[in-house]
Amino acid sequence: MKLNVKAFALTCSIIWGIGLFAMTWWIIAFEGVTGDPTLIGRLYRGFNISPSGSLIGLAWGAMDGLIGGAIFAWLYNLLSARFSNSES
Repeated sequence: MKLNVKAFALTCSIIWGIGLFAMTWWIIAFEGVTGDPTLIGRLYRGFNISPSGSLIGLAWGAMDGLIGGAIFAWLYNLLSARFSNSES
C-alpha cells in the first residue's frame, strides 16, 4: 500500500497546526496569557502563550506538519516498495 504524499502532508499540516493553536488557547483559558517563552517557543520563533502567539504557532505548526508529513510519507513509500519487492 502506498501513501499519497500530498494528502498525508496536508493532513499532518492541518492536525499539527490546529493542535498547537488549540493547545495554546486551552492554556490561555485556564492559566491566562503569560507571554512567557515555552519549550515550543524555543523551536518556533515568535511563539508564546498569547492570542498572537497562537496564530504564529498555527503557521509554524502547519509548515512543520507539512514538511514532516511529506518526508514521512515519502520514506514510507520508499521502504514499503523495497521490502515488498524483497519478499516476493
